[in-house]
Amino acid sequence: MNYMNILLVGSGGREHAIACTFSKSPKVKLFAAMATPNQGIIDCASSSLITDEKDCAKIVAFCKEHQITHAFIGPEAPLEAGICDVLSAAGVTCASPSKAAARIETDKAFCRNLMSDYNILGCPEYHYFADCKDAISFLEAHADIEYAIKPVGLTGGKGVRIIGEHVDFYGAKEYIQELKHDIVLEERLFGEEFTLQAFVDGKTLLPMPLVQDHKRAFEGDTGPNTGGMGSYSMLDHRLPFVSEDDYNTAFSIMKSVVSALAEEGTPYIGVLYGQFMNTKTGPMVIEFNARFGDPEAMNVMSLLDSDAGDLIEAMTTGTLDQFSISFAKQATVCIYLVPTGYPENPQSDCEIVLPETSDALLYYANVRWENDHLITGSSRSLAFVGMGMTLEDARVSAISAASEVLGEVRFRTDIGTAEVLERRIIHMKTVRGDVT
Repeated sequence: MNYMNILLVGSGGREHAIACTFSKSPKVKLFAAMATPNQGIIDCASSSLITDEKDCAKIVAFCKEHQITHAFIGPEAPLEAGICDVLSAAGVTCASPSKAAARIETDKAFCRNLMSDYNILGCPEYHYFADCKDAISFLEAHADIEYAIKPVGLTGGKGVRIIGEHVDFYGAKEYIQELKHDIVLEERLFGEEFTLQAFVDGKTLLPMPLVQDHKRAFEGDTGPNTGGMGSYSMLDHRLPFVSEDDYNTAFSIMKSVVSALAEEGTPYIGVLYGQFMNTKTGPMVIEFNARFGDPEAMNVMSLLDSDAGDLIEAMTTGTLDQFSISFAKQATVCIYLVPTGYPENPQSDCEIVLPETSDALLYYANVRWENDHLITGSSRSLAFVGMGMTLEDARVSAISAASEVLGEVRFRTDIGTAEVLERRIIHMKTVRGDVT
């Protein structure tokens, strides 16, 4: 058999889930480049390179050494560094976006301007400021309005501050001063967040199951924002507070963005992540990411039934319109374990012990093996994904596994509960005035 030699770049839980999916394909021979060793990815790969994920020269040399034909990029930083442009020039076909196309994530002002220029639905009121003084002056002139404050560039999902939620008016001015320059102020959105991701070949989009992430550090959606404490998806691959019209609108917005990028001369190939706020008037775009979400990748990739090699081939040859994608009809709950004290004062370098057996899927993130011991880092440690015919079955699977981990780690216990889901449904009805 002629293998597809595929390079996966990245070292987190998201990339471990991707690696597991790729390794299931009999057509794929997987290789990996990562900043820190992830044993789960290493076990899936034929060979691994430990390097700065933005070191394009080393990664290209690794590709040439192993005759790698295709590449898939997990995190955003190497995309911003233009890794796909460099790999493509070296003859490696990328199922991830170019530096120019990835600006849909890496430059928030570019994203909003694109949506505005092409009259794409779901774009909130926004204002870009090159200098913090101008942003503060604007804020002072509109002190009665609550805005979301966003740095233009990458922040690892932790850079947004919302007036009235994260900071007060004076805290907002202080934060803008900290940012110094390149700031976007957007209208604050009210509703329920959801994530829609799609595989894209430049023109065709194949959507994945809807997922809802939980950014806040503690139960009840309290505490500071994190990269994501966990996420869930439903048996029917939809969410009960997202109507058919809402779903169609969100998907149409994503298709319009892909069309606009093509019109701009920067066709989008890869995974497009749409984070939406379902508001009183329908879905509004919080942001786009130029890659899988983390943890959302673990939900959807655990469900993917289609051959990953065939999928990558279709994405890179512009034939997704001929590809029949399939996801298992199951619910999923992903629960991240994080170091005690995370995110503000994480206790790192602590030994943890995993359960001997579990029916949940395990994905490594910021942990390392030392002398047969698993040691935590300072970021999210690992995740369990439970799967089942009901959301509760999936939750019990993930919670049971997480509860048996020994060591200085913790996790949110309320992800995927019936009570939380019901609150989401009631909240959405309240936002839309449907409560009687």
